[in-house]
Amino acid sequence: MKILPKIDMVDLALYFDSALVIADVHIGYEEVLNKKGILVPRTQFEEMVKRLGKIFGMLKNRKIEMIIINGDLKHEFGTISEQEWRNTLNFLDLLAGHCKEIVLVKGNHDTILGPIAKKRNVKIVDNVMVGNVLIAHGDKIPGKEALKKASTIIIGHEHPAISLKKGPRTETYKCFLKGKFKGKSLIVQPSFNTLAEGTDILKDKILSPFLSQNLDNFEVYVVEDKVYDFGKLGRLR
Repeated sequence: MKILPKIDMVDLALYFDSALVIADVHIGYEEVLNKKGILVPRTQFEEMVKRLGKIFGMLKNRKIEMIIINGDLKHEFGTISEQEWRNTLNFLDLLAGHCKEIVLVKGNHDTILGPIAKKRNVKIVDNVMVGNVLIAHGDKIPGKEALKKASTIIIGHEHPAISLKKGPRTETYKCFLKGKFKGKSLIVQPSFNTLAEGTDILKDKILSPFLSQNLDNFEVYVVEDKVYDFGKLGRLR
């Protein structure tokens, strides 16, 4: 499904101009939870690999020149755990088998990503332009020069999701958001992390400065077995 005329939603990813964009992978998240006494199975990495396989299968007839990870490849702020080393390098190797270039947009969790990127000769940037599309993590607003060149902005960071209630049952689903920021098209990607659904945009505190505005006219696209157009957020409220 298209979110803009030249940008496709492919499961949790975006595809345009031979570029594939995913956001907020947070490798190592389950290890952090286990350390806190929240016991979860260590299946996150395998589930993400399967999800990537699904995405690559959906794009098998399309060329992928570049894969962009839009921030927070790993979860831990101050250290690189053994699991993060192993799984992050394996994740990058998997991506490298499907493209010519990998670009890491630095997220707020990526404080010491350098050693991992250096091992695989992967570039780390604050933001990146693909045509007239600016990809930035979303935890802060880029400088005026970067914004000036863009007609569309893609961010992560927020991990948007939406809770739907039917009778006593409530389920939370990852979603894309599409709206405007200073006259430009703004797309907010869901987290690629399979363990946590994300921020319920109907009730949780909004994190990104890009979204410090009335969001009622933002359009919601829920990701489940396929992508569903749920209309405007104001109607869902």
